[in-house]
Amino acid sequence: MFIARLDEVKGKLVDLLFPPRCVGCGSEGAFICASCQGSLPRLTPPICPTCSKPLAQAHSCPYCRNWKLDIDGVRSPFAFEGLTRRAIHHLKYGHFKALAAPLGQLLAQYLECHPVAADVLVPVPLHSRRLRERGYNQSALLAAEAGKRSGLPVVTDSLVRLRHTKAQVKTADAEERQRNLAGAFGCRDAKLAGKRVLVIDDVCTTGATLNSCATALRAAGAASVWGLALAREV
Repeated sequence: MFIARLDEVKGKLVDLLFPPRCVGCGSEGAFICASCQGSLPRLTPPICPTCSKPLAQAHSCPYCRNWKLDIDGVRSPFAFEGLTRRAIHHLKYGHFKALAAPLGQLLAQYLECHPVAADVLVPVPLHSRRLRERGYNQSALLAAEAGKRSGLPVVTDSLVRLRHTKAQVKTADAEERQRNLAGAFGCRDAKLAGKRVLVIDDVCTTGATLNSCATALRAAGAASVWGLALAREV
């Protein structure tokens, strides 16, 4: 109790000396101010009902038609562009971990308005090598914040990344992304057997990462697997 109270006092002192500034407009008071939150690029229909890819017409996308998917579906509130892209890059590559709180809260708000049947949140795991390089898993930070608001437990020690893969942004197309991630994930135990799992990620490019996670989770007995990414590549 004393330590928690001390941390709270330290946090308020830091905010007093170094007030948070919005990564969008630079105003003081919050890392993403209310005005900039309202301007974040949201995904709007028509979108693929399976992977949330924006579409020119209201039909499923070629990716979902051509591949057998193990994931039940992917949901995402924002397009990966503009301020959304900038904020995620700050969180992911700039060691700006404080952004996980407002971004995770936005993810939880979306989940409140667009519920997905889930018993547990599971962040997309990083390979141990990449985790050592970065020092933290941005998806785990987002899941922790979303879990606080939603009340759903977060499990971080069951789904694991079995091999180090090339970054998805460096792959040429959806087919290569599928090959790149084949067998990349696995479950080290049966902790998630029978559970309705919601996998959390920062960015969904084609859904290949989330689908590969779903393959491992279903092999471990998960009852259902959905994906929730903060942003979707458009």
